[in-house]
Amino acid sequence: MALDHDTMINPPIEDLLDKVDSKFTLVTLAARRARNINSYFNQLGDGLGGMIPPQVSSTARKPLSIGFQEISEAKIVWTEAPEEPELPELEEDPEAEAQAAADAAESDD
Repeated sequence: MALDHDTMINPPIEDLLDKVDSKFTLVTLAARRARNINSYFNQLGDGLGGMIPPQVSSTARKPLSIGFQEISEAKIVWTEAPEEPELPELEEDPEAEAQAAADAAESDD
Protein backbone atom coordinates (compact mmCIF):
# COMPACT_ATOMS: atom_id res chain seq x y z
CA MET A 1 0.00 0.00 0.00
CA ALA A 2 1.37 3.41 -0.96
CA LEU A 3 2.00 6.00 1.73
CA ASP A 4 -0.32 8.99 1.75
CA HIS A 5 1.64 12.25 1.50
CA ASP A 6 1.10 15.84 0.47
CA THR A 7 1.49 16.60 -3.19
CA MET A 8 1.68 20.35 -2.69
CA ILE A 9 4.58 22.13 -1.05
CA ASN A 10 4.57 21.49 2.65
CA PRO A 11 4.93 23.84 4.57
CA PRO A 12 2.74 26.15 2.48
CA ILE A 13 4.57 28.83 0.52
CA GLU A 14 2.49 31.55 2.17
CA ASP A 15 3.78 30.52 5.60
CA LEU A 16 7.35 30.47 4.33
CA LEU A 17 7.06 33.93 2.77
CA ASP A 18 5.95 35.32 6.14
CA LYS A 19 9.41 34.41 7.49
CA VAL A 20 11.42 36.32 4.83
CA ASP A 21 11.01 39.41 2.70
CA SER A 22 10.93 37.89 -0.82
CA LYS A 23 10.81 34.67 -2.80
CA PHE A 24 14.43 35.21 -3.82
CA THR A 25 15.53 35.34 -0.19
CA LEU A 26 13.49 32.24 0.61
CA VAL A 27 15.00 30.20 -2.21
CA THR A 28 18.53 31.42 -1.48
CA LEU A 29 18.27 30.67 2.23
CA ALA A 30 16.75 27.22 1.67
CA ALA A 31 19.30 26.37 -1.04
CA ARG A 32 22.23 27.30 1.18
CA ARG A 33 20.84 25.19 4.00
CA ALA A 34 20.16 22.31 1.60
CA ARG A 35 23.80 22.43 0.52
CA ASN A 36 24.88 22.25 4.19
CA ILE A 37 22.54 19.33 4.88
CA ASN A 38 23.76 17.49 1.79
CA SER A 39 27.38 18.01 2.87
CA TYR A 40 26.50 16.74 6.35
CA PHE A 41 25.08 13.49 4.98
CA ASN A 42 28.03 13.06 2.58
CA GLN A 43 30.66 13.42 5.33
CA LEU A 44 28.90 11.20 7.91
CA GLY A 45 31.14 8.20 7.30
CA ASP A 46 34.32 10.29 7.43
CA GLY A 47 33.81 11.30 11.05
CA LEU A 48 34.63 14.94 10.35
CA GLY A 49 31.67 16.42 12.22
CA GLY A 50 32.07 19.85 10.67
CA MET A 51 28.50 20.30 9.45
CA ILE A 52 25.35 20.98 11.43
CA PRO A 53 22.82 18.13 11.15
CA PRO A 54 19.18 18.78 10.22
CA GLN A 55 17.45 20.69 13.01
CA VAL A 56 14.00 19.15 12.45
CA SER A 57 12.76 15.59 12.35
CA SER A 58 11.30 15.25 8.91
CA THR A 59 9.91 12.49 6.78
CA ALA A 60 11.21 14.36 3.75
CA ARG A 61 14.40 12.87 2.38
CA LYS A 62 15.27 15.84 0.21
CA PRO A 63 17.65 18.45 1.68
CA LEU A 64 15.71 21.36 0.14
CA SER A 65 12.46 20.18 1.75
CA ILE A 66 14.25 19.89 5.08
CA GLY A 67 15.59 23.42 4.59
CA PHE A 68 12.09 24.76 3.94
CA GLN A 69 10.80 22.99 7.05
CA GLU A 70 13.61 24.46 9.15
CA ILE A 71 12.69 27.94 7.91
CA SER A 72 9.02 27.30 8.67
CA GLU A 73 9.79 26.19 12.23
CA ALA A 74 12.14 29.17 12.78
CA LYS A 75 15.22 26.98 13.21
CA ILE A 76 16.79 29.16 10.53
CA VAL A 77 16.10 32.83 11.02
CA TRP A 78 16.70 35.35 8.28
CA THR A 79 17.94 38.74 9.36
CA GLU A 80 17.84 41.66 7.02
CA ALA A 81 21.20 42.66 5.65
CA PRO A 82 22.43 45.99 6.92
CA GLU A 83 22.18 48.88 4.54
CA GLU A 84 25.37 50.12 2.97
CA PRO A 85 26.60 53.32 4.53
CA GLU A 86 26.41 56.44 2.45
CA LEU A 87 29.81 57.70 1.41
CA PRO A 88 30.48 61.42 1.60
CA GLU A 89 30.73 63.33 -1.64
CA LEU A 90 34.31 64.00 -2.66
CA GLU A 91 35.16 67.59 -3.29
CA GLU A 92 36.60 68.25 -6.72
CA ASP A 93 40.17 69.52 -6.75
CA PRO A 94 40.91 71.55 -9.92
CA GLU A 95 44.67 71.20 -9.46
CA ALA A 96 44.42 67.39 -9.22
CA GLU A 97 42.27 67.27 -12.36
CA ALA A 98 44.76 69.44 -14.25
CA GLN A 99 47.64 67.22 -13.11
CA ALA A 100 45.74 64.06 -14.18
CA ALA A 101 45.05 65.60 -17.61
CA ALA A 102 48.73 66.55 -17.99
CA ASP A 103 49.83 63.03 -17.02
CA ALA A 104 47.41 61.51 -19.55
CA ALA A 105 48.69 63.81 -22.32
CA GLU A 106 52.28 63.00 -21.43
CA SER A 107 51.66 59.23 -21.54
CA ASP A 108 50.09 59.55 -25.04
CA ASP A 109 53.36 60.96 -26.44
